Amino acid sequence: MTKKHWRYWLATLALPMAMAQAQEPAFPPSQIRVIVPFPPGGPTDAIGRLVAKGLQDKLGVNVVVENRGGASAVIGSEAVVKSAPDGATLLFNATHHVTNPVFLKTLPYDTKKDFTPIALVAGMASALVVNPKVPARSVNELIELAKKSPDQLSMATFGGANQLSSALFKSMAGIRMVEVGYKGAAPALNDVIAGHVPLMFNSLVTVAPHVQAGKVVALGVTDSKRSALMPEIPTISEAALPGYEAVAWFGLFMPRADNEVPGKLSAVMKEVLADPGLRETLSHMGAEPGTLVGEDFRQFVDAELDKWAKVGEQSGVQKQ
Repeated sequence: MTKKHWRYWLATLALPMAMAQAQEPAFPPSQIRVIVPFPPGGPTDAIGRLVAKGLQDKLGVNVVVENRGGASAVIGSEAVVKSAPDGATLLFNATHHVTNPVFLKTLPYDTKKDFTPIALVAGMASALVVNPKVPARSVNELIELAKKSPDQLSMATFGGANQLSSALFKSMAGIRMVEVGYKGAAPALNDVIAGHVPLMFNSLVTVAPHVQAGKVVALGVTDSKRSALMPEIPTISEAALPGYEAVAWFGLFMPRADNEVPGKLSAVMKEVLADPGLRETLSHMGAEPGTLVGEDFRQFVDAELDKWAKVGEQSGVQKQ
């Protein structure tokens, strides 16, 4: 091989490598936009802003939160899918990410294929609460009461993950209850307190003051372990239904990316989640700080998608 041919051969080998390097996005980008697909003021927004601050502190770039509420988080999620997979646009979503496919016939994206999971940031347990007039002071007593009178007890639900948590409970307990649908958690809880509806699942941090005031009785929490907020309340799993778990969670995603950005971003989020200040703030909010990043979080999301799809199918959810 002549020297000329040798140089040509080396240049040919180097070309794909140079092209790959040129196509790899610079990280971090000059600015990061975190889209929260809910209005300001709720828990997803509050926790999302903590994440944005953590990323900004670690990366040294401007990180802004943009609220794009509507259509049960679909509008904001679609905006992220349509963005470039360079780490400049991220999605901070809640459990809606895995429950929307259960309730909606069509979505403008494929939940599993069009997003890259980055980090599980926090989880929030709920509590099964009853009006004090309900003659049950444990999960087992409530199940026995429901078995003696099928379809006589009613349960307040308010759609999404809450409805599926209720459906999973009824399925595992082998009981029938009438669901009374509400447009939100607040009116549902008000009716349980007033005695118009006997029971419901609701966020532990929301019901805690009402439990302490004696307005409702908490029978069990939906996490796999007891909550530091109310450690005296057993888990539903330990009290009556082994394996029962239904926790609202919050996580960071980006558009599907086949580059090095997800790995770099996950590594940064691991540092963010390890920050003692962030973990303490989340705990004060009644949330359990997360630890899963990258592939571990992806496996968690896939398992959640499969779990709630089965619950929706078994409970006869009618997709809209």
